[in-house]
Amino acid sequence: MHQKIQSKIHHWLERAPTFWFVVFAISAAFLTYFSMYAFRKPFVVGHYEYSDWFGIDFKVMLILSQVIGYLCSKFIGIKVVSSMLHNRRAIAILALIMFAELALLLFAVLPLQWKPLAMFLNGLPLGMIWGLVFSYLEGRRTSELLGAGLSASFVVASGMVRSVGKSLIVYLDVPEFWMPVLTGLIFTPLLFISVYALSLLPEPNAADEAARQKRQPMTAADRWNLFSKYWFGLLSLILAFLLFTALRDFRDNFSSEIWMALGYGNTPEIFTYAGVRIAGMVLVALALLMFIRDNFKAFTANHIAIILGCVILGGSTWAYQYAGLDSKVWMVLLGSGLYLSYIPFNCFLFDRFVAIAGGVANAGFLIYLADSAGYVGSVGLMLVKNFYSPDLSWLTFFINAIYVTATVGGSLTFIAWVYFRWRFFIDAKRGNTASAEPQQGGNDDATASLTPSFKS
Repeated sequence: MHQKIQSKIHHWLERAPTFWFVVFAISAAFLTYFSMYAFRKPFVVGHYEYSDWFGIDFKVMLILSQVIGYLCSKFIGIKVVSSMLHNRRAIAILALIMFAELALLLFAVLPLQWKPLAMFLNGLPLGMIWGLVFSYLEGRRTSELLGAGLSASFVVASGMVRSVGKSLIVYLDVPEFWMPVLTGLIFTPLLFISVYALSLLPEPNAADEAARQKRQPMTAADRWNLFSKYWFGLLSLILAFLLFTALRDFRDNFSSEIWMALGYGNTPEIFTYAGVRIAGMVLVALALLMFIRDNFKAFTANHIAIILGCVILGGSTWAYQYAGLDSKVWMVLLGSGLYLSYIPFNCFLFDRFVAIAGGVANAGFLIYLADSAGYVGSVGLMLVKNFYSPDLSWLTFFINAIYVTATVGGSLTFIAWVYFRWRFFIDAKRGNTASAEPQQGGNDDATASLTPSFKS
């Protein structure tokens, strides 16, 4: 009976109008990744005011331990996610997240000196979830729209699950060491339902593959061939993403301290306040990229969005410091600029890159290549704060980091675009890039092709 129902849903999705397929796919992906955040982020709302751990602030040590685990997960994911067989993805997602929940139980019961180890184990599996979820969505003519829906999860979920965690502490007097595992338990049923729904999605159809390139598991040789061919541009983007990830993670992990400095320390709903507004502004704008049929033009638009995000980052911070911009408005604008720069790397940018470059490739490899470097930056920024700027307030350090990220990150992104424009021009002349002509008919006009300006 179960298999019969599963088969009916699967076949309905294969024939469904684009609108209903998109609604189903976004809902499943959004809820899956939203649920994952309940196992990762709630612990940061605790203050953990205990003695330093080997000279490092105890909360910083907990966050650092989780981020190091997450960093290791990203390096592991370069191979695991890019080579994962499609029929094993759903069980892999559930197994990894349940391992993280077990680590949160250890966090609750282990002695104080061992709790950082529990947080390392918590981060170790979770870094692979994004790539596994996005692999269900990439390579489709609607990938930008689907990616925007998925990206909404980490913009909104981070604040919401922290609000849930904070509420458990404030309103139900749950001890802060038990709060993370209980928050994860609350979201476990939703996780299982959403992963099941995600597993029912059909593979991209022939029109999707013609427009966006067939996505295949990659061998070590495939990964090296792709990177070595475009290494300069990819490295420039990866270094820019290192800065964006470090700033975004710092903002997420120390949001309690930042909001406290702004006068909102005991307001649990403040975490959701910014997240919902940021998601509304950023994701609608990025989803519109779906309507750019030409792959290189869409690739260029992603670079423009990233640079615009850097301008908003720096400009809103200057206005807060020197023009009297309200602190809540600043945090919303700041988050919008940061996510406008950050989100394209997680789906849109590399999905279009693969469509242009062709060959045996998938976006998961490039996403994890960038992510692994990004979390090196995240660890590095926390170490700089703890060892080189311990007396600087969280807010002042955060503002300084914003200016560096906006300036250097925007410059690196521009350099990458100049390189890719030159490189794809050369490849097109030689006939080495994928050319995907728009398909006639069908339910979706969001098809893609190589920019005509690169054709002789």
